[in-house]
Amino acid sequence: MPVGTKATVKGILPPQLEQLGAKIVLANTYHLSNRPGEDVVAEMGGLHDFMQWHHPILTDSGGFQVFSHGEFTKLTDDGVEFRTVDYDGSHVFWTPERNMDIAQKLGADIVMQLDQCPGYPASRSFVERAVELSGMWAERCYKAHTREDQALFGIVQGGMHMDLRLRSLRHLEDCGDFPGYGIGGYSVGEDHETMFETLAPLASEYMPRDKPRYLMGVGNPTTLVHGVSAGSTCSTACFPPGRRAWAPRSRVRDALTSRTRASPTTRVPSTRTAPAPCARGLQPRLHPPPGQAEGDGRLHPAVAPQRVLPARPHASRAPGHHRAPLRRVRACLGRAPRRQRLVAARRGAGARRDAFVQVFYHWTSQTPGACAPRQKAKVYGSRQEVLRVPVRR
Repeated sequence: MPVGTKATVKGILPPQLEQLGAKIVLANTYHLSNRPGEDVVAEMGGLHDFMQWHHPILTDSGGFQVFSHGEFTKLTDDGVEFRTVDYDGSHVFWTPERNMDIAQKLGADIVMQLDQCPGYPASRSFVERAVELSGMWAERCYKAHTREDQALFGIVQGGMHMDLRLRSLRHLEDCGDFPGYGIGGYSVGEDHETMFETLAPLASEYMPRDKPRYLMGVGNPTTLVHGVSAGSTCSTACFPPGRRAWAPRSRVRDALTSRTRASPTTRVPSTRTAPAPCARGLQPRLHPPPGQAEGDGRLHPAVAPQRVLPARPHASRAPGHHRAPLRRVRACLGRAPRRQRLVAARRGAGARRDAFVQVFYHWTSQTPGACAPRQKAKVYGSRQEVLRVPVRR
């Protein structure tokens, strides 16, 4: 399930997703409620019209993002109070009813209940409290959800304790007839062997076989194959588009063959099939080779021929290549005479900036290939842009 957290799968357009074979896209309730807001999305016709994706959409409850705020989160039986530290810093209080109201305004096809996701490792008492809260909130979400064109999924919690997992599942079945279930609380710090000790029997033996079983947050290529073999029917995870984020094809092939080796008559799917036409130009790369443009085909869905991002070459060096020169400049500033440092401190930030520029100019003029003389370098993350600005004397 491709992840479009803020109502867009970054770097890929909706028509390209269709050509790649995607049938459903995930969006996040927490991020969309903060920006642009559920009312704005509702006024624009819901998520389908807002993101120009006319296929099924699943929205997470945002509970994982809320509880990742740590010290800025306060739990009660009524709901959760948190601070949006990654937006405007305002204090927000979510009840299960409020969470369902946001989800119904967004208008996705599948919505998830508000739950508490405990991390790993965690004490048994903490996980028991999370199971208790998630169960109470599931019952309130089921009663507050009124849209008949939406499917509300319950979420099974319980950490790595099998008895707590079964307790959570039984409580969800007693709350009501959920059309599907999410399996939460995995991939939160544990190793894969520990995860599958409880995931495999839970999904294959105890959960209903006639309903979807959504393995939440687990999407590593090899783990995805093992999760499907354990009994999950869908999964999501947000991986950065880096070369190291994807498992080698041989590892995926080994994972597939390891599950079919016991039956010699089973045919293993071939991994040498030709990719989709649009997939050939979408190979994930952290740093494309120098000279390749960045804006190749990144078009806005609403404006067909207009390019949103200008094409410009990528940096030819790895991220952080500017840190060593800057450390040397700071070391030169630290070795300056004490009188000069006191004068710079008294004159304020402007004098300190001038002193930094003078030392940096001296270093660039003495170091071949570092930077052209009489130019000041301004650093943006992993890209170095040279500004032709005269250096103050």
